[in-house]
Amino acid sequence: MLSVVRVHLPSDIPIVGCELTPYVLLRRPDKTFTTEDVPESSPLQGHFLRYKWYRVQSDKKVTLCSVHPSEQATLQCLGCVKAKLPIAKSFHCSPKCFSDAWQHHRVLHERAASAVNENGNEEEELFGRFNANLTSSQSNPSLSNGTTPLYPAAVAQRSGGETWFEVGRSKTYTPTTDDIGHVLKFECVVVDVEMKQTVGHASTILTSRVIPAPSPSPRCLISVSGVDVTGHLDLDGRILSSGTFTVLSYNILSDAYAASEIYSYCPSWALSWAYRRQNLLREIVGYRADIVCLQEVQSDHFEEFFAPELDKHGYQSLFKRKTAEVFSGNIHTIDGCATFFRRDRFSHVKKYEVEFNKAAQSLTDALVPSAQKKTALTRLVKDNVALIVVLEAKFSNQGVDNPGKRQLVCVANTHVNVHQDLKDVKLWQVHTLLKGLEKIAASADIPMLVCGDFNSVPGSAPHALLAMGKVDPMHPELVVDPLGILRPSSKLTHQLPLVSAYSSFARVGVGLGFEQQRRRMDPTTNEPLFTNCTRDFIGTLDYIFYSADSLTVESLLELLDEDSLRKDTALPSPEWSSDHIALLAEFRCKPRLRR
Repeated sequence: MLSVVRVHLPSDIPIVGCELTPYVLLRRPDKTFTTEDVPESSPLQGHFLRYKWYRVQSDKKVTLCSVHPSEQATLQCLGCVKAKLPIAKSFHCSPKCFSDAWQHHRVLHERAASAVNENGNEEEELFGRFNANLTSSQSNPSLSNGTTPLYPAAVAQRSGGETWFEVGRSKTYTPTTDDIGHVLKFECVVVDVEMKQTVGHASTILTSRVIPAPSPSPRCLISVSGVDVTGHLDLDGRILSSGTFTVLSYNILSDAYAASEIYSYCPSWALSWAYRRQNLLREIVGYRADIVCLQEVQSDHFEEFFAPELDKHGYQSLFKRKTAEVFSGNIHTIDGCATFFRRDRFSHVKKYEVEFNKAAQSLTDALVPSAQKKTALTRLVKDNVALIVVLEAKFSNQGVDNPGKRQLVCVANTHVNVHQDLKDVKLWQVHTLLKGLEKIAASADIPMLVCGDFNSVPGSAPHALLAMGKVDPMHPELVVDPLGILRPSSKLTHQLPLVSAYSSFARVGVGLGFEQQRRRMDPTTNEPLFTNCTRDFIGTLDYIFYSADSLTVESLLELLDEDSLRKDTALPSPEWSSDHIALLAEFRCKPRLRR
């Protein structure tokens, strides 16, 4: 007879909006084991599985800590209440939690104060008070979970001081805001298909209390075009003018690389893909970028999640999977580069795919003696790719001088090889990409954007090639060239007038927000201090380069402060779901001059 051997959840901490999928191990009548579902519509020898989810609602109300959401709150920051900040951010589990978080917490107050022009004179009085007898019903109706069950009240069960409300009847369940602060119970039982009666005991699991999904603090879009303004990006409105467009570049950290051994400082629930995908989607959609370049997107996640979800928000999607000559895992989980664009702003003209493996084969065929080809290919073949997309703008800023003139934009999205001992391969990959872009630029006279994770810090040879158009023959990274692919160094050039978008922060004048951003820039390289921040490494690896003869930078998404990230040790964290930060730039096309 069909029986349930074991049930468990990958993570016992449920988060609002993140689907819970229990692992259910079954023993079939023939004594074999399976994890496949046995629904009523397809019973196995007269038996099927019935699932139920309950919300365990205690008579005692519970509010959760904003810093440690798996802990109950015991005090509240009244400054948050007065400043009308999201009430959930005001709760803390202990005085130590509050004092440890104060350096970062006060930024919320400062932002709120600057937004309403308050001077903050009451700071000492407000932040010195604690309320140890806080209940969610006293402070915020949205945190008081409703008692209306999904199904008729007759299915609710009462036991002691607890009431169990049935909230779901499928194998999976996605917690809602009504579940915050409550334990969930999963129940799985075998049912006789004819008698409709349960057979044996039900297998159950209790979760920890449901926690709200942490929401990252909003990042401002800061104008660098000479106008001294800042503006928030939000879902309700865009401050962009019709003749500009925005480009986002973001390495989202593939689930295949998000190993708990590497990121042990990140709570397991925050490292799970069920949580990270929702948090990443919320962040990406919130930027409302016209063009989105993502790296480390798994094939299955592109097809099953990002493409359909971003389609709902008006984006068309394109994907280039890494090649699989070196990769030895599941082909469906291999990652690649995904580019999305808003259908109401751009239309797709052409796509080019760059496979560096093919370029390596061509290079070795032409330059390397046959006896050394295997060694050369072993060094060069690393499965990295680039996706190049030519788009046509559906808006115009050309004015009356160029009526009806097509505005094309070429966007390259790449992820360069990660290995630090293969600096020659990194440089060769970047040079190969730029030579391909040169051909496109020559044939179409088209503005260029080169985005991605180049796995190269400012001052490295690949960065020099991108930003300066050449590499100094005395650059120390040119010394390691076992295959001779970088010689002569005079060939390491390109003619594209590329400039790093974020270098604009180093050139702007004095003004609101500029000084803060300058402190987050490296004055020796004019690049951000970091775009990648883990426990073992902090530095800049990601860039948005643009052709300065045809585009100008109007605004940039503010950079993050290292101290604010270190409260969670490093990235990823409950707040930010990748080990990289997103970069975003707003561009305007320059009026064309006759050449």
